[in-house]
Amino acid sequence: MVLPLMQSAGVNPALMVLSIGAGSLAASHVNDAGFWMFKEYFDLSVKETLATWTVLETLISIVGLIGVLLLSLVV
Repeated sequence: MVLPLMQSAGVNPALMVLSIGAGSLAASHVNDAGFWMFKEYFDLSVKETLATWTVLETLISIVGLIGVLLLSLVV
């Protein structure tokens, strides 16, 4: 579905894959096994884990997207 848009815009497919991967991290709450491992390892409640995990994953996602934008300047 995205391929025709990428081709018409001249987007690098590798950068598109990286941006999709970074963006997919932003909303990986309770359906992620890492969420539950993080909760158990740090002995947190679900509420505490949601607050921490949401900030952590959103930060990782934003840094990843910024990295892709920087890579797009080089590639």
